[in-house]
Amino acid sequence: MGKRIGLLTASASRLGGGVFEAVVVQAELIRQLGGEARIFALDDAHSDADATRFAPSVVTHCAIRGPKQVGYAPDLVPALLAAELDLLHLHGIWMYPSRAGATWARQTGRPYIISPHGMLDPWITARGRWKKALARLGYERASWRAAAALHGLTMREAEDIARETGRCDSVVIANAGPLVSAGAGEARGTEVAYIGRIHAKKNLLALVAAWRDAALPDGWRLTIAGWGDEGEVARLQAVVAERDDGVSFVGPIYGADKQTLLGRARFVVLPSHSEGLPMAILESWAAGTPTLMSVECNLPAGFAAGAALDCGFDVGTIATCLRQAVAMDDAAWGKMSAAARGLAAGVFSAENVTKLWGEAYVAAIKRVAMHRGDWA
Repeated sequence: MGKRIGLLTASASRLGGGVFEAVVVQAELIRQLGGEARIFALDDAHSDADATRFAPSVVTHCAIRGPKQVGYAPDLVPALLAAELDLLHLHGIWMYPSRAGATWARQTGRPYIISPHGMLDPWITARGRWKKALARLGYERASWRAAAALHGLTMREAEDIARETGRCDSVVIANAGPLVSAGAGEARGTEVAYIGRIHAKKNLLALVAAWRDAALPDGWRLTIAGWGDEGEVARLQAVVAERDDGVSFVGPIYGADKQTLLGRARFVVLPSHSEGLPMAILESWAAGTPTLMSVECNLPAGFAAGAALDCGFDVGTIATCLRQAVAMDDAAWGKMSAAARGLAAGVFSAENVTKLWGEAYVAAIKRVAMHRGDWA
């Protein structure tokens, strides 16, 4: 491809959760395509420590001035313009990087792609309505108009994008998962794990209540690993501490520690109210770990292939799913694990997704160049 692609996001660190992990993968696939990835993000507490995840790509962090939830960074647009990018790809919306991306697109006349990462899901848009209304008026609608393309992780997200933006031309490409781990099909113990952000949309209080209602056999335990707003974490910790029943909150885990938990868990659970396309599920499947998840995770392929069970997001349906999962014998679990590995090595493989993004980037660059009259 031989192009310089900018990846713009609010947080290029662990604080960005699944979007951060998706951007890490995106940078690698750009390098695999023969391009150069340049990462631009707002500065945060873990920016420097996590910049190594993008190596050898250059990461530029810009300091925030004013409220963090807005993310105004006066140095961001100059940094984007100075990078001489062929294309800019925004990951995540509702913050100042949307305005910076649109400004870059207007001033350069070069292609700009937006990946909302589930942030136009109705559950999300219904929260903080007045703040999102101001963001729409202030910069989001202009950003959507400036984009050469919008990207949906699923057809369902493409429908959300069309409803919010009025644009029905989204390119649909799934997130790429990691490589299938060695030993991913090995038998597991009696542990169910959650890994991800501690946030109301993840529905963790209902998960803990369901675990207690399910009355599972002795020896089973639920490990919750993650990070989030202090208030959300405190509420979860208080609920977990109410009883000694095999539920533990271990805080954030990364790198080898996360892989260890994925590799020993018999199931990963995500009873979420709202997702784009969760990296935690793709990481679980690559580890050979079947999942218990809601349909809001937007991964129907998991149910169709037999790699996942639908847990819903009500206490009763989650409890029923937990009972079904722990009653599964090794042969049935092994089939689910094999299906999970098959998805990770197939439709969600880096090879497949890289090919699709290469086509999308080249098409966007060609389309804008032809509009400007300088496509050779």
